[in-house]
Amino acid sequence: MLRLQNVTFTVPQNEKGGKNTILDDVTLDIEDGSYVVVTGPNGGGKTTLAKVIMGLVKPDSGRIFLDGMDISALDVTARSEAGISYGFQQPPRFKGITVRDLLSIAAKRKLKKDDACHLLTKVGLCATEYINREVDTSLSGGEVKRIEIATVLARAETSKVLIFDEPEAGIDLWSFHRLTKTFRELHEESKCTIIIISHQERIISQADEVLLIADGKLSLRGKPEDILPSIDDVEEKPCMVELDK
Repeated sequence: MLRLQNVTFTVPQNEKGGKNTILDDVTLDIEDGSYVVVTGPNGGGKTTLAKVIMGLVKPDSGRIFLDGMDISALDVTARSEAGISYGFQQPPRFKGITVRDLLSIAAKRKLKKDDACHLLTKVGLCATEYINREVDTSLSGGEVKRIEIATVLARAETSKVLIFDEPEAGIDLWSFHRLTKTFRELHEESKCTIIIISHQERIISQADEVLLIADGKLSLRGKPEDILPSIDDVEEKPCMVELDK
């Protein structure tokens, strides 16, 4: 189980002082093997929540537990070794590293060509065209995004929690449809907890549970069919409402 306990994160408001609260005393449990989508308005705290779980940013207060172990003090490398994997909204590029090598690094083993091709196919890329290409500026933003998602998939066998930050950003419609199928298959075939930050109704609708983050708070939580009709009214619901499961 992944547990966040009273997590608060702030940033300076201006040079004269003051703070803006990005996450405001967030407490939640995410069960093992669940498929959770985090949604909500822009600037509501969704990506910050994901980064806090991964250890990319340090909260002002609160604690984070993974399978009962307090990981609050662990850095991003240690959390990765503990079993948390993260797909960035804007992935980095790596000049001099081929796609196949990057996937092998993510998988922590030398991947056979067929294994690497299988991962690329899952994210909508023609494997023969990409496997030996460098992950540099010659690739488009959408291509790098899909390769980034493939690296997270490569870690599925050794991960407990997979986090994808807006995986649909910058990709074409056909690839988006393929990705939704990939996430559904991953949920059915693996024991990983899947957390996806997304605005897309198609991704939201196939989740086990939806968390709606607004103004730094967990505003709504429940099944997709219960959350989707309530999203437009979130500004009128300042307190968290636990909908029937």
